[in-house]
Amino acid sequence: MKIVIVGTGYVGLVSGACFAEVGLDVTCVDIDKKKIRDLKQGKLPIYERGLEEIVHRNLEKGRLHFSTNLAESLEEVSVVFSAVGTPPDEDGSADLQYVLNVAREVGEHMNDYILVVTKSTVPVGTAEKVRKAIQEALDKRKSDFTFDVASNPEFLKEGDAVNDFLKPDRIVVGVDSDKARNLMQRLYKPFTMNGHPVIMMDIVSAEMTKYAANAMLATKISFMNDIANLCEIAGADVNMVRKGIGSDPRIGRYFIYPGTGYGGSCFPKDVKALIRTAHQHGYDMAVLKAVEDVNERQKSILFGKAMKYFDGNLKGKTFALWGLAFKPQTDDMREAPSRVVINKLLEAGAKVKTYDPVALDEAKRIFGDKIEFVNDQYEALIEVDALFLITEWPEFKFPSFKIMKKLMIKPVIFDGRNIYDKSEMKNEGFRYFGIGIGGE
Repeated sequence: MKIVIVGTGYVGLVSGACFAEVGLDVTCVDIDKKKIRDLKQGKLPIYERGLEEIVHRNLEKGRLHFSTNLAESLEEVSVVFSAVGTPPDEDGSADLQYVLNVAREVGEHMNDYILVVTKSTVPVGTAEKVRKAIQEALDKRKSDFTFDVASNPEFLKEGDAVNDFLKPDRIVVGVDSDKARNLMQRLYKPFTMNGHPVIMMDIVSAEMTKYAANAMLATKISFMNDIANLCEIAGADVNMVRKGIGSDPRIGRYFIYPGTGYGGSCFPKDVKALIRTAHQHGYDMAVLKAVEDVNERQKSILFGKAMKYFDGNLKGKTFALWGLAFKPQTDDMREAPSRVVINKLLEAGAKVKTYDPVALDEAKRIFGDKIEFVNDQYEALIEVDALFLITEWPEFKFPSFKIMKKLMIKPVIFDGRNIYDKSEMKNEGFRYFGIGIGGE
């Protein structure tokens, strides 16, 4: 079976590579000529664990192709996945121009039946807009080719996206015809032979499922951060509270770790889009508005602790940041808490030295020469007044505290992920401030 995937971002590139890995003939299409030229040479535009090996292997096997020409790529294709971006408009709603452009171009150039599957995260009702765009293009051609539309939202975690795709816990598919249902079941059969289900439903419900899932996870994060802040004020230890509530199977232990707020390409955008969708339907998503407010406030929590510790004056001081990406195993800095911390430190007149295992190039693109970049976590600590730990990369979990103390002007740590033990840090001679556990 031949398929086309339009868009070579996180979703499109991972999906295309993984479909090729199980033997499908896949063409990934993008309008970015440089990106496609690099991909043909095996150079990836993103860092995602395990992805580079799969791309190289399937390029060599001739199962994975890259092109800038969608029209030429539609020959003998059964399924077209639309995985283009849906950035938020100023009002928070999802911008569907790229999704609809793909639909129109498919309608203009298809030469046989095609199933058009939206894999981008889109608001409820998008499938009908896609269907209309394709049909209008066909009508202009006076063509009687038939097609179906479907919704197949992705549930990939950045940093573990390849594993999520190859070994999914569930696959959600929204269809409204038997032909589309059969095609999607055939397409995903290699991924479901280990017992994980394909959950078939109507298209509108599939579109809503993606937003609801991300909104629920974002809610858990903001709730736990709110609890953490209250724990700190009341004298409780959020780590103990987390263990206590996480043992309840109705709550579970996932996504209840306090920190500096969520970021990335999905949660912030999708929460905003769902709030906007509700508004368009005359409904007020009060809980999600609070989730968003708590998250924005949480991104500044470490800066507030530093301001308090240094008596409100950070001018002339130098701070190290460990971790720039919004989470480990990715170089994605979209909506990352590190960006908020860095900007606030700069505004306060401080200097910033940063280190991240994979996100330095992305940070250089964002900040230029406003901050200092180093290639080693300890180098970042030389002559600094304090350390901000933002992203919980594995290499940060067991550092040499003796080396750290020798390098730093003051042994002060603001830990945004609670990866160190408060009492151990005190014994090591550090002034230590975590999230929801009080200071020192």
